[in-house]
Amino acid sequence: MTFVNDPDVKLLVLVLLVAGLAGAFWYFRDDLLPQVVEPVVMQPESAVADVPAQSHPIHPIASSKLSEPFAGDLVPLPPLDDSDGYFLLALIDILGPDVGRVLVDDALIDKFVATMDNLTRSHVAENIRPVGRLSSTFGVNAAIDGGQFYLNSDNYERYDLLVNLVARADLEVVAAMYRRFYPLFQESFARLGYPDGYFNDRVVEVIDHLLMTPEPDQPIRLVRPHVLYKFADTELEALSSGQKLLLRMGGEHAARIKRVLQDLRTLITQSPE
Repeated sequence: MTFVNDPDVKLLVLVLLVAGLAGAFWYFRDDLLPQVVEPVVMQPESAVADVPAQSHPIHPIASSKLSEPFAGDLVPLPPLDDSDGYFLLALIDILGPDVGRVLVDDALIDKFVATMDNLTRSHVAENIRPVGRLSSTFGVNAAIDGGQFYLNSDNYERYDLLVNLVARADLEVVAAMYRRFYPLFQESFARLGYPDGYFNDRVVEVIDHLLMTPEPDQPIRLVRPHVLYKFADTELEALSSGQKLLLRMGGEHAARIKRVLQDLRTLITQSPE
């Protein structure tokens, strides 16, 4: 998979915070130059084949408890297609008012769910992502002898603020919000093409996949066979879009995100009481 301009990594942050990932999780575009526009595929046949039908969830999600945040004085959830405003208000409660500036105006939950589902695949189409791109450009160091390129470590600084935001998040609040909106996540997941699937099981599967992201030696070598950059290591180049994002964040950031993912996994796999 080639590098084009990274979309805003806040997508990863939002996915991490809302769907039990950080992992969001955002992302997930290559790092340099324009890329071919791809149509939105909200019901991919191949995706349906990836998840076999099952009679019950592996990781059932408990409903919100009255003692949890978002559980007091709650109004009924709106229909999925009318949920954007309500969902945005909940995001603002966790992330602050600036989050509204980076989000798309429609189908927020559908796009969160579709992006989550695609993190284990090679590419996340731009028009199913709920946020835009990073404003800064992707940096590469060229070796003196020519023909060799390395990922510039200055790129990692672009993620400092957002990784800190994820690392400091109140995960109990995040989990409560996730449970609160889970019926809409599940409905969206079903119409994405998984009528017999369970969204929380998919979230856990994606978390486990991201936790398996390798920790390569630094600096990471790149090649440029044509216009676009690729990882020189074919095993790294074969990684998923979500795992490549963690590599582009740098080893320290990736380790912090993995710790958050592990803690979130624990919260969303606790047995209902």
